[in-house]
Amino acid sequence: MDQLLDFGPVFDNLDKILLGFWATIRIAAMTAVLSLFLGTVLAAFRVSPTPVLRATGSFVVNLLRNTPLTLVLAICILAINDNLKVTLSDSEGINRYWWGVLGLSVYTSAFVCEALRSGINTVPLGQAEAARSIGLTSTQSLRMIILPQAVRAVIAPLGSVMIAMIKNTTVVGAVAYGVEAAAVMKNLFYDFGASIPIFVGIAVGYMILTLPTGFLFGWLAKRMAVAR
Repeated sequence: MDQLLDFGPVFDNLDKILLGFWATIRIAAMTAVLSLFLGTVLAAFRVSPTPVLRATGSFVVNLLRNTPLTLVLAICILAINDNLKVTLSDSEGINRYWWGVLGLSVYTSAFVCEALRSGINTVPLGQAEAARSIGLTSTQSLRMIILPQAVRAVIAPLGSVMIAMIKNTTVVGAVAYGVEAAAVMKNLFYDFGASIPIFVGIAVGYMILTLPTGFLFGWLAKRMAVAR
């Protein structure tokens, strides 16, 4: 019982835990940028007037949304990296970081796409018709008229997607990048046993990352809400 409540391993390995969370922040920050970009591209495909693009976007989104993240990362690491020998860096650590980021970004982009598409559906049809009447192409209409309004309408759902992505970095740590916070917790369990302070310390660390993210997106949603 004393071992289960021993805070010694947490304080003795605080530097490793902080480095693990720094790795988590690096993964989450880069994934946020890439997934927002890829998700926007997929959303544009899904609402495109071209049937081939709509079908492609729908296929990719449905495939990713119904595929476990672990499988996506396993394909990146085991199939593409290990078997096909496609590497992104000569350094093994950097290589696994980028494959983990790419796998998580591709997976998250499907959910970003659906959030954006729901926002696009809230934009009145007359907006697109007015854009066409002044000579804008579909791409210009989407970029300059529809997407800016859609993003403002779905800031809160996008925040939920980003929070889920931060928590999904634990899967990246387990499958691809073994220096992330959850991987550090696993190593501490191996060294000291599964103790409550280690678990609570890592859980609090994730709360420190996710709670401010939720508050930020909630504030942005109220600040940028579209009046109807």
